[in-house]
Parts: sequence; structure tokens; C-alpha cells
Amino acid sequence: MHVLILGAGFSGSAIGRAFLPKARSVTGTTRSQDKLGVLQAMGMDGLLYDGAVVSPELAAVMRKATHLVQSIAPGKDGDPIMRAGMPPLEHLMPNLQWAAYLSTVGVYGDHGGAWVTEEALLDPVSARSTERVAAERAWLSSGEEHGLPVAVLRLSGIYGPGRNAFRNLEAGTARRLVKANQVFNRIRVEDIASAALLLVERKTGGIFNVTDNEPAPPQDVVAEAARLMGIEAPPEIPFETADLSPMARSFYGENKRVSNAKLRGIGFDFRFPDYRISLAELWTSGLWRG
Repeated sequence: MHVLILGAGFSGSAIGRAFLPKARSVTGTTRSQDKLGVLQAMGMDGLLYDGAVVSPELAAVMRKATHLVQSIAPGKDGDPIMRAGMPPLEHLMPNLQWAAYLSTVGVYGDHGGAWVTEEALLDPVSARSTERVAAERAWLSSGEEHGLPVAVLRLSGIYGPGRNAFRNLEAGTARRLVKANQVFNRIRVEDIASAALLLVERKTGGIFNVTDNEPAPPQDVVAEAARLMGIEAPPEIPFETADLSPMARSFYGENKRVSNAKLRGIGFDFRFPDYRISLAELWTSGLWRG
């Protein structure tokens, strides 16, 4: 297979690495000239793409691609591939056999701490999540129109090597914000990659929550990381009096427990099913530094 990762950032590059042993080629795009060398060091081909102008080089890769992962966030004009004025998908990628769109559990909005599945009401709170809903629908509709398996991966809070509570504690930026009954789901980046690979191997489309087994209060995750490091955890800070940016505060306006039963039901086995197992592995392996 020839794989194209549009937006080979933290999650996209992890997926690309997982696909490398099974693919004839893996190409990832980035907005940064400096990151091209990083992608190449991982074994991928790298191309510049700002989400707007498709270069002749990228157009050639698109025509060859059999498998696509779209990881670029939509904007006000919509998804970069699905927006008005772009050539139809079948013209851009005539050999496409499977596609994935990386979305977010933010599309569910606030459910008052209740469990949600892929069938739950979508009631996004933020503009960015509203844009995600529109992009999801565009990709799913295109898949139905062309008989193409399109997998929408709704991701929870992503962390892993180089991006985790240990790094925040080391940098002195970790905080233990406490809001009554607030929980979040999270997911190790390697499990995102493994889930995408399973869906490719099974040629499966549809909507899947890609999230760990245990929604948990965010302050508990910081405390567990501090315990593993053998340092004192930062003091608890009441959410109501915390100095937060509007974006950070908006995250706490959504409270839900996201179920991964559908993904487990097709045979996916999480390597990192909860934050305790994951943090312990990051710490003992030294991978937390990235």
C-alpha cells in the first residue's frame, strides 16, 4: 500500500511509523521545513503542505495513494480536502482504497459526566469541535458516495513519549486543577497508531472512539506521575479560582465518560488501557523524555 498522512504531527507520524513495515511507501506532510528531516529520519517521505495549496509533488503522491490519514484540523472554510473549490476526491486520489479522518471526542460536547458511545448526541461546545462535526460528515458522505471505507477516529486527550505529565512536572508547568466530578479520557499515541492499523487491515470504516478504559480526574494523573518520579505533587487548585485561558477553561466545560466498547468489540487490544499502566511504562522505559 501507498500511505499518505496529511498532517504528520504527533499522532500522524505515530500512525506513519506503524504503517511503515507493511507499506510500499509512507509520505507525511508538514507545514514546517524543519520537520521534513524529522519525518525522513523516521523512514517516511516528507512534503510541505500548508493545508491550502497542493503542490505538483503532493498531487503526484495523492494520485498514487491507496490509504489516506487526514489529520489536519478544519478551519472556517472546512476540511482542506473537502472544502469548496477542491477537485472531487476521486480525481485527487483515484487509487484510494481506505481513508481515516482524525477527529476528537470534543464533538460530543458536555454530557454531565455520563457515558457516551458513538451513537450519542453531538452537541459541541467550541467552534473548533463544531468544525470537526462538519468535517466528519463530509468525509463519511464522500465514503458512502464512492463506496470507500472511511474510518472516523474520535480521539481523547493524546499523550505519549515527549508529551506527558512527567515533562510538565519537570518543566514546572504541571497543575492539579480540581473541579467537582470532572473527568477526562485520554489515549496513548501508540494505541492510536495500532487502532488505525487494525482498521486498515480489516478494511473497516465507521466511527470509533479511540480512548482508554478509564475516564479519570486530571489531578489524579498528575499525582500519579509525581509519585512515580518520587517528588511532591503540586498543590490542588480549585477550578473556580484558577487563572486559565479561555481555551483551557472551555475544556472543563465538557464532562463525559467516553466508551471504547465498539473498538474493543472488533478485537482491538489496548496496549495502554489506563493512565497508570501507561505512566509506569513511560517512566520505567525512559520514553517519557521523547
